[in-house]
Amino acid sequence: MSLVKTYNHNLWDHGITQGYSVNGTIYISGQFSHDKEGTFVGEGDIEAQIRHTLDNLDRVLAEFNVTKSNLAYVEVYLTNPQEHFEPVVRLFKEYVGDHRPAGSLIGVTYLAYPEQLIEVSAIAHTD
Repeated sequence: MSLVKTYNHNLWDHGITQGYSVNGTIYISGQFSHDKEGTFVGEGDIEAQIRHTLDNLDRVLAEFNVTKSNLAYVEVYLTNPQEHFEPVVRLFKEYVGDHRPAGSLIGVTYLAYPEQLIEVSAIAHTD
C-alpha cells in the first residue's frame, strides 16, 4: 500500500502540486522567486531571486516535516549561467551548509516568466 501526501500553496493552478510524497520520497515542483501572496520578487536581482526561491523550497519541505538536510537531488535552471553561476553556487552552498545533495545546474534560454532568472526543483526523503 502506498502512502501519498501532497502540498499545494493555492496561489495559482497550473495543473501540478508543489510537493508530492509517496512512500518516503518527496518530489518538489520547480520553485521560483515569489512571496507568500504570489507576487514576483527580485526582478533583475539574481541574489534576491535565489534567496526567495530557496525560502520557497524550505516552505514546501516544511509541509512534509523535513528540512534541507533531507534533500537528495536538486535541479537548478538558470538563465545566463555565465553571469549568474558564481552568486548562485555561493548562495546555494551557504543554504545547504555541510549537506551535499546530488544535483544539476542547467543553463536555459528562458523560464516561465520573463523576469524569472532561476527555478529550483528537488527530490527529498522523509527518513
